[in-house]
Amino acid sequence: MKSLGLLCLGSRLRRIGERLQADTQQIMEELGVSIQSAQYPFLAAIDRAGPLTIGELAQAVGITQPGATRTISQLLELGYVDMQASAEDQRRRLVSLTPKGQELVDYSKRSVWPRIEQAVAELCGDFSGPLLQQLATIEEGLAAAPLARRGNLQREQK
Repeated sequence: MKSLGLLCLGSRLRRIGERLQADTQQIMEELGVSIQSAQYPFLAAIDRAGPLTIGELAQAVGITQPGATRTISQLLELGYVDMQASAEDQRRRLVSLTPKGQELVDYSKRSVWPRIEQAVAELCGDFSGPLLQQLATIEEGLAAAPLARRGNLQREQK
């Protein structure tokens, strides 16, 4: 696909994204986190902004409202979020972190997110030049060493 240049940019970005998510999932599992990596942005958005509606979460995370509804339903079942009617408008339902969800976010801020960020920074550290070359560098870097083998921050026990 590299030789096809911009023609396959979307495919390459999708493949890189899938690889990054899979590697992120492996790091999360090593650190004892049992949610899916795609669920993390929702917890982070709520932590950063406070309680949000499904529509606001979909916009914050950059996905469709049905996709956000599915993810929030999963997080509700796992006990990481709660959904209650807004005090100002009973028709609006706000999603907030439960104590269990806040505990996961706090642990993640200390242990998981820095490790992932350090691994991605190591992967992307020497970037310069045009986008296609940078994508090739990411692909080659992931082939040489997945994120789970990068970013050797001290691993805390959950």
